[in-house]
Amino acid sequence: MSMGTAERRRAPEDGGAAGSTARSVREAPDGDIPAAGPDASARELPARADRSEEREEQSVYRPLWTEEPARRRRLPDPVRTAAVRAVLVVAVTLISAMVAFLCTMAGSWLAFPMVIGSVAGTVVATWGVLDVWVTRQVWNQRHGVVSVPSSTARAVRRERRRARRQARSAERAQERIRRQGGTGQLSHP
Repeated sequence: MSMGTAERRRAPEDGGAAGSTARSVREAPDGDIPAAGPDASARELPARADRSEEREEQSVYRPLWTEEPARRRRLPDPVRTAAVRAVLVVAVTLISAMVAFLCTMAGSWLAFPMVIGSVAGTVVATWGVLDVWVTRQVWNQRHGVVSVPSSTARAVRRERRRARRQARSAERAQERIRRQGGTGQLSHP
C-alpha cells in the first residue's frame, strides 16, 4: 500500500509509526482504531480480510458515474445547427483577426489581405449570430414555446386538442357499443 504526501512527511519524524497508524485507520471502514497489543492485531486480521473482500466486491459493482437530469432542455435541431455554424464562423474570424494583427506587427505583405478577410469574417460572423437568433424565434413561433396572441402555435395546439377530444369521444362511443352489444344483458342501469 502506498503512502500519501502527509504520511511521507510524518514518517521520518515518527520512525515510520505514523504511516502504519494511518494505514490501519484507513483500512477500518467504520473509523475504528484497532486494539493495542500483539495478540489483538492477530484477532483483528481475519475481520480485516473479510472487510477488504466486502470492499472489493462493492467497488466492483459501483457504477462509474451517476446520471443527473439535465438542467436545461436540449436545443432544437435547427437552432443547434445554426449555433454550431455561428461558433465555427466566429472562431475562424477570431483566428483570422489574430493572424492579421501579428502580420501587421511583423510588417508582412499578408497584413492587408488578412485585414480584409477579417472584416469580411466579422460581417459573416454577425450574420451567423443573427441567424441563430432568428432560427430560435422561428422555431419558438412554430412549435408553441412563445405564448403571444399572434402565435401560430396557439392555433395548432387548439386543433390538436380538438382532434384528441374527438378521438376520445369516438373511442368512448365504440366502447359503449361493445359493452352493450357483447354482454347479452337485456337492460343496463
